Amino acid sequence: MAQRVRRIKLGSQGLEVSAQGLGCMGMSAVYGPPKPEEDMIALIHHAVHTAGVTFLDTSDVYGPFTNETLLGKALKGGVREKVELATKFGFSFADEKLEIHGDPAYVRAACEGSLKRLDIDCIDLYYQHRSDTRVPIEVTIGELKKLVEEGKIKYIGLSEASASTIRRAHVVHPITAVQLEWSLWSRDVEEEIIPTCRELGIGIVAYSPLGRGFFSSGPKFVEDLPTNDFRKFLPRFQPENMVHNKTVFERVNEMATRKGCTSSQLALAWVHHQGKDVCPIPGTTKIENINQNIGALSVKLNPDEMAELESFASEDAVKGERYMESIPTWKNSETPPFSSWKSV
Repeated sequence: MAQRVRRIKLGSQGLEVSAQGLGCMGMSAVYGPPKPEEDMIALIHHAVHTAGVTFLDTSDVYGPFTNETLLGKALKGGVREKVELATKFGFSFADEKLEIHGDPAYVRAACEGSLKRLDIDCIDLYYQHRSDTRVPIEVTIGELKKLVEEGKIKYIGLSEASASTIRRAHVVHPITAVQLEWSLWSRDVEEEIIPTCRELGIGIVAYSPLGRGFFSSGPKFVEDLPTNDFRKFLPRFQPENMVHNKTVFERVNEMATRKGCTSSQLALAWVHHQGKDVCPIPGTTKIENINQNIGALSVKLNPDEMAELESFASEDAVKGERYMESIPTWKNSETPPFSSWKSV
């Protein structure tokens, strides 16, 4: 019998989720070819029914669209009532070019599309996946607020948003959660974004808490990735950077051996120890990994051990950016002032 995950409050508006969620992207896209649908539905059911991992994360861009359709099928048979479902909007592919949209018409159409693919009446947590730098955040959140009032979404979230964007959004309607990349080797959010969320009572959802698989298997896993796996192109996984970055894994793995846990459990435990307002959402396509990941909740770290871990992955210890230059992050997520907006 697998360990079951405790519950936490996410944000200040009443949303309650499992203390660890499940990122579903890799089941359908980005990390190699789509996995067998029946296997992924069985995995989701194991996460919910056996492990108590009820916070499921997807997006319309995963596939695109196919991951939401998969989750829609997995939610049948009484599963919907047991989960907190998060999805996202904002990315679109026009003429094979990646674009970001946050205008009201797009927001509404994206929400309707997700509701249809998920085959549900209401989305629990709806994130703007990335900020549209052409549209004031107040305009985007204003439309999301209408969707809350209409009962189509319960809570509003942001992903990869700057501190100033978060503050401006929160004035229009309370933001329940901000999703951001946070792990031992992705800590640039700690200076300004994390304190802003905590000041405003906003929950923090940490994606890629295992460094996209790096803290599970170390540098060797990159060699075995399929040719269409997105991770093959990330700066940190390039040979010239991996020669340096492998030392981070080796040190974490050595400490995990001393602690009697796996390297992934130790890296994930570090995220859990950041606070009760933090929910990591590691993704996986294997049931054994779900069981191993929730084992991280039992790994206890004292202040000295936390400091030791952080010394392994200090800012100058990791080489390479998180993403390629073509992928926007919170560092370039500022939107125009509301006074500049002219509705069409």
